[in-house]
Amino acid sequence: MTRQSTQNLANHVKIPWLFMILALGYVAAAAFAIVGLCFTGTIVGTCLIGTGLLLMAVLGVALVIMTRAYALTLQDRVIRLEMRVRLERVLPDDLKEAARGLALGQLIALRFASDAELPDLVRQVMEGKLTAPGDIKKSVKDWQADHQRV
Repeated sequence: MTRQSTQNLANHVKIPWLFMILALGYVAAAAFAIVGLCFTGTIVGTCLIGTGLLLMAVLGVALVIMTRAYALTLQDRVIRLEMRVRLERVLPDDLKEAARGLALGQLIALRFASDAELPDLVRQVMEGKLTAPGDIKKSVKDWQADHQRV
């Protein structure tokens, strides 16, 4: 996980400017199309309607992609919390401290392992035998399905 700067009181607020600009652009594009409807039958009206609808289509796709990214980010945060609690409950004391250094992708991959095999998999990750999330998932023998993924 990469952090751009140290967070503090002065800079902790995060405003999704890109999302806000796209949403306002979407509303403006709709306004173009509505104004164009007022001039139905003229070249200006046709251009405004066409421009508005084209912008709405492009901005709509961008907004859907961003909304999906927000949902996945939130889901990853929930999984990270869930796995930290689970690791604290399941791991032996000698692995608990080391497991705090696991990367988010590794935690997400370990999520599919049963409680019984989780300590061994974490040990392999900490020893560097398994590093990539795909390799961790391939090593899971007793797969615990997650049907509530977004």
